[in-house]
Amino acid sequence: MRNLFLLIFALHFILSGKAQNEQDSAWIRDNYVKKEMYITMRDGVKLFTALYVPKDATEKHPILLMRTPYSCSPYGENKFPASLWLRHLRYYARENYVIAFQDVRGRWASEGTFVDVRPFNPNKKTSQDIDEASDTYDTIDWLVKNLENNNGNVGVMGISYPGFYSTMAALSGHPALKAVSPQAPVTDWFMGDDFHHNGAFFIMDGFAFYSGGFGYPRPVPTKVAPKQSIQIPDNDNYDSYLHIGALKNFMKLTGDSLLFWKDLYAHPNYDDWWKARSIRNFVNNVPAGTATLVVGGLFDAEDCFGAWRTYGAIEQKAKNNNRLVMGPWYHGQWSSLNGTHLGNVQFGSNTSIWYQNNIEIPYFNYYLKGKGDISKLAEATVFFSGANEWKQFETWPPADKKEEPIYLQPGGKLGWQKPAVKTSYSEYISDPAHPVPYTENVHFTRTRDYMTDDQRFASRRPDVLTFETDELGNDLTLAGTVVADLLTSITTTDADFVVKLIDVFPDDFKYPGAALNQSRDAGGAYPMGGYQMLVRGEIMRGRYRKSFTAPEAFKPNKIEPVKFELPDVAHTFKKGHRLMIQIQSSWFPLVDRNPQQFVNIYECNDSDFQKAAIRIYHDGTNSSSIVLPVLK
Repeated sequence: MRNLFLLIFALHFILSGKAQNEQDSAWIRDNYVKKEMYITMRDGVKLFTALYVPKDATEKHPILLMRTPYSCSPYGENKFPASLWLRHLRYYARENYVIAFQDVRGRWASEGTFVDVRPFNPNKKTSQDIDEASDTYDTIDWLVKNLENNNGNVGVMGISYPGFYSTMAALSGHPALKAVSPQAPVTDWFMGDDFHHNGAFFIMDGFAFYSGGFGYPRPVPTKVAPKQSIQIPDNDNYDSYLHIGALKNFMKLTGDSLLFWKDLYAHPNYDDWWKARSIRNFVNNVPAGTATLVVGGLFDAEDCFGAWRTYGAIEQKAKNNNRLVMGPWYHGQWSSLNGTHLGNVQFGSNTSIWYQNNIEIPYFNYYLKGKGDISKLAEATVFFSGANEWKQFETWPPADKKEEPIYLQPGGKLGWQKPAVKTSYSEYISDPAHPVPYTENVHFTRTRDYMTDDQRFASRRPDVLTFETDELGNDLTLAGTVVADLLTSITTTDADFVVKLIDVFPDDFKYPGAALNQSRDAGGAYPMGGYQMLVRGEIMRGRYRKSFTAPEAFKPNKIEPVKFELPDVAHTFKKGHRLMIQIQSSWFPLVDRNPQQFVNIYECNDSDFQKAAIRIYHDGTNSSSIVLPVLK
């Protein structure tokens, strides 16, 4: 009888869930009307805007605006996007928000000229002085003055590139803009987001993004997607990118049509052109009356840096109400229906649904509808992987974290004390003809799961150094920025340095319940005993070890420091686990190969690539360490 009851209950749940989805789709059409229009900016350029307006006239409604370079399709006043009932926007629809999407200047159906990460102009003097902040201001101004039954309160949110436009919205200063949520925001494309990390070019993401259609010019407004004009005829991106070779060969494939692609090549160093495109330099313009909620993923392969650093910059430079949420997510996973796992790593609950219902919707309801109470919403709400629990903090990084160096030791060990030996180092040969892959499996496009991937494949390579602790006797929790502080010598004049922070699971580790020991993304069982989970990895282009604006060659065989930050971590290494550090000099094809000569990498030839012997020192005088933010 109990089994029969469970079966009936399960069937009821499945059928009611299906009906609910169908009801949601129908409900949107029954309760909303769609309007398409052009809103004129101060310089006369018209931006295409799609509005989903509640039919309800019994109350006034807040406005949620999302600006995007990726199209506010589907176009047509009888067409509605599935995101209104299949993703977290369904909550806003049920709260009777006016939901507005806008194609940014120069993209899709909007007029004007598109500029990638258009710099903010703090000194606008005439109607021709525009930027994304002014376009947002003009849009908000039109909406609150012309839409019937709006309550005069506007919120802006967006993920990834739309996250950049959200931060720009916060700089607009419009009095009706009460709350902004930059989510995984593009923040600095040289230092840590998408296309560069510490000056190293993330070739796979950059080439796929711009050659795949985004970067090609759109002479006139259009509602038709551009055709992808470059195809790589291979099913193995490692092999394909290696075969294409030096960066100048990628430029030959793209031709002269991709303006920003050419800009990337023309600005190899962190010059004024890049600094003007780092929005962190301008967040002091966020007014006190505009609240910000910065959201990101601990395992976001694209804009993890942007979330941490946007929050930090606003916190340091602005005087508004600023909060942070970081969950255990891939890029945008917090807006999905499933936040239970990433790749093989499980999080113990549906973190996405929890976030949507406990933070994002109450946040906007409070600021835009005057509904509810967010006094218990902490300054920083952060999920700690490993422990699989949310923690709340009054500051981030937490006030009670302590920076403690853990030292590389002879024999592949890690320890909290400096090594006592007089001379000691580990050496490997970095060969650009056989770079270290970023993941074990064969792929054609970059995976999102590599951020938590098993690193056992890398441990087995002779060009990857591995250092690890003994089994931990107590939990070790890290909360904040990790700093790699290496002492190195190389036999050439340049090299990259990849440092990976890894959680080594016990040999007998299994997740509770048989179902949780399946890799849902891979579709089969995966051996979790001895799993080497990537917690955080980062690369440093060695030529920038002293300055990102003025690169400097290494002197062959001279011991030099290479010190750099890894984006923040929030992770607990459980008792019985081990902490591992891996060091290598390539991460391919995620990152372009360094020719290991001090040449312009964007212009060098295939013949310029050469092997380098890399030494990492770990003795009493030259003590390489990883500085860990230990939460007490």
